[in-house]
Amino acid sequence: MPRRLAAGLAALSFLAAAAPTAASARSAASAAPAETARATRQAGTTATRVQFALPTKDFPLGQPGPVTQKKKSVTKGIDFFTVVHGEATDGYTVSVLMNGKDYGSREQADAAAEAVQAAGLPAGIQEFTRPAVADYPAGVSYMVRVGMWKPEEKAEAGKIAKKLGEAGVKAKVDFLGDDGFQTTGPWDMRVLTVDPRVFGGSYHASLGTSVAKRETTSSMAKKAGAVVAVNGGFFNIHTDKNLRGEPVGVSVVNGRLLSEAVLGRSALILKGRTARISEVATAVTATSADGEKTVINGVNRAAAADELVLYTEEFGEKTPADEGAEAVLDAKGQVLELRPAGGKVAAGTSVLHGTGIMADWIWSHAWENWSLKITTKVTDMRSGKAIPLTPETSVIGGGVGLVRDGRERVTAQADGQANINMILRRHPRTLAGVTKSGRLILAVVDGRKPGVTVGASMIEAAHVMMWLGARQAINLDGGGSSAMVVKGKVVNHPSDGVERGVGDAVLIVP
Repeated sequence: MPRRLAAGLAALSFLAAAAPTAASARSAASAAPAETARATRQAGTTATRVQFALPTKDFPLGQPGPVTQKKKSVTKGIDFFTVVHGEATDGYTVSVLMNGKDYGSREQADAAAEAVQAAGLPAGIQEFTRPAVADYPAGVSYMVRVGMWKPEEKAEAGKIAKKLGEAGVKAKVDFLGDDGFQTTGPWDMRVLTVDPRVFGGSYHASLGTSVAKRETTSSMAKKAGAVVAVNGGFFNIHTDKNLRGEPVGVSVVNGRLLSEAVLGRSALILKGRTARISEVATAVTATSADGEKTVINGVNRAAAADELVLYTEEFGEKTPADEGAEAVLDAKGQVLELRPAGGKVAAGTSVLHGTGIMADWIWSHAWENWSLKITTKVTDMRSGKAIPLTPETSVIGGGVGLVRDGRERVTAQADGQANINMILRRHPRTLAGVTKSGRLILAVVDGRKPGVTVGASMIEAAHVMMWLGARQAINLDGGGSSAMVVKGKVVNHPSDGVERGVGDAVLIVP
């Protein structure tokens, strides 16, 4: 056995088996940013100016120590921070795949370890715990790993992975900092804070040129004249290739519902210079001139069997040609045309698209020159009140709720992310939060750059946002989508190496 491999296997037993420990679970309350009022005299009156600074110590991840940060004023009321902490100590290992994943049951791990040994290499079985979150219990899984190598020895790990592949054992090289276990980092973050009492502009959402197409955050920011922007929520990469800009969950842009909510999922709600985070529900209905009322199942997405989907002029693609039926409506809801499925959505119109029995509903209740009343309602589930859909209103669906009322509350199951990869593993993250005073915090934690920055797990992201002073916080899309734009420039380091086209974005416009 090669000496390096033997040493690596000996070290494997010392890997942390439990996910984020006390270092990432410390309360961030004592490190919350300082917001202090300073009184100044102006023309005989007293005005209050709020000073804001990020913490300089007690970073909630990794080892204790000073936090390196730089601050720059972007414009009146908006500050930009670069935050760096930690040091690189993690190396590499080789993980054996079980049914395409790098973890599995004990039975699967035993079988995978036997396959590695049959290939002439020793294997270590590592038990680990995916931590519990607010709505999903902890779980135990197993990994099969071969060796450990220093950061500069990645190529050696690659040789072992290749040898296993030649023996018919699927394996990959893994950076240990991605695991979600104890690490020293490092972390490289970009943080924007917006004081609505000083900033004179407004917050918006954008879907770019259309719902169906993806566009970079910087492109959306440039078109809107935004001074700063970050990428928005998740988008659907599992639909037709022409529709992959479609948000997964709620999207309201300028008061228009462009994608329906997934019931109970978290969202960032923007209006003017106010921001809040809540869970939302949407309800869209159609009422025919003959009094027949029915639920519209979706907005600007592919229809499933026996569904009604509404396509708005922002859709940007032809409707799917799926043998359904369509009613073309003008801005007042009058039926201009009945047609088979698959056509353009012209400016100033919308299209009600039905499949299966709902195609029959269209043929029966949407005759030409009749009218259809389309009713749209978006509800804040925490307050139970409807969200007024004014031209100032935007809503962006998030990936996972992180912080509620100043405490960690990761809602992975409700937000469709209850798995090891999303809860435990470290990835680049885009985060949004609101402080007690109403200040908006936007943060990007870069990741997937061994030796430079490791990213964050969801639990770690929650504690970072509490450290930044957020009373409410949400996880937006991350990974290669994470991008922060300041005055037209991408100021973080997207993990793809270049800025990725995304479904939507949060824009701050002067």
